[in-house]
Amino acid sequence: MPAPHPNGPEARRFPSSGGAAALEPSGTPEAPQSPDAPVADPPHPAPWHGQAPVVAVVAVGGGIGAAARYGASLLWPTGTAGFPWTTFWVNVVGCFVIGLVMVAITERCAAHRLVRPFFGTGVLGGFTTFSTYAVDIQRLMEEGRPATALAYLAATLLAALTAVWLAATTARPALRTRPPRAGFAEPAAAREKGKRSS
Repeated sequence: MPAPHPNGPEARRFPSSGGAAALEPSGTPEAPQSPDAPVADPPHPAPWHGQAPVVAVVAVGGGIGAAARYGASLLWPTGTAGFPWTTFWVNVVGCFVIGLVMVAITERCAAHRLVRPFFGTGVLGGFTTFSTYAVDIQRLMEEGRPATALAYLAATLLAALTAVWLAATTARPALRTRPPRAGFAEPAAAREKGKRSS
């Protein structure tokens, strides 16, 4: 059987050092692919699929926090003409606990990714109520007690910020002096320092 002609339609010549174009069996040169040609992106999962657990734990935590706040209002009811002490202390205590939890989760504890939205955004976000705080100020102004309203406005802001600062400054030294337990990890700064020293 005679050998196929080197230039025949059935020939396939691959690129050589001289840069010759490859030939398909049909004899048509292959078009070189440009490096700038767009590449199809891989399919991405729907955003809701990854956020659904976060939304769920925030909803559950918010319900728990709101129920705890409602229980506090039943235990320590505030009269219509009195100072809104219950809302004041709920917000202050909630801000203090937020400071403790955030320091523990972000700097000490290798917690699951749902712990922070559950406790921080959910439970403590539902427990504290700065919307009721704003309504209380409006009510005090409408009742003709602007001095009490301004005192409540300033005292809540000052006490809440102080509570967060006090919780953070208290929690950091306390957590730093204790050895890490199971489920806890060293702070990021300490881990980075250990890597550099090694």
